Amino acid sequence: MLKDAKQIIARIGETDQIYLEGNTPDLALERADLRLALVTLSRVRQEQIHFLQEAIVLLEQGRIEFEEMPLRTYLNLSLHLAKAYMLYFEITKEQRFALITQQILKPLTVHEHGDVYFFLAYASACKNDTALSRHWLKKYSQTSEFDAFLLQQHAAFAPYHEALWFIQLTQQKPH
Repeated sequence: MLKDAKQIIARIGETDQIYLEGNTPDLALERADLRLALVTLSRVRQEQIHFLQEAIVLLEQGRIEFEEMPLRTYLNLSLHLAKAYMLYFEITKEQRFALITQQILKPLTVHEHGDVYFFLAYASACKNDTALSRHWLKKYSQTSEFDAFLLQQHAAFAPYHEALWFIQLTQQKPH
């Protein structure tokens, strides 16, 4: 992974040039991911919001622009979009971004992907919906992507740390 802002910005320039020759879902994902990396490096709120907005546009465009793409690619675009909206939530604390995340991912639950369940639980926790967060965490715990350490370290789930259901969930045997 690219480590500093100069490398990321250089790669953004490269991928933007490639885009001029033609877009692909994977290119949209990379272009958005580079901007999300800048969000995490920046400490200036306006810069973060600018890069988030760019990433969201690229991801949304990547999800709808192509008639066909592999399911894995569509899931990755959707999960990165959810990540972008949750970063937006973390920066602004506006619950509408958690709601948008839920709206993006809810239709994808039929694929039983752990990261989809994780982000739905995360968004529910941010909206103080314990019951729904617990529901999605239980589904997440039944997938191969389950990471009990991540749940214990993630700030959104801190209010649940003392709850018996959460303790039992995070002490399960890994899949």
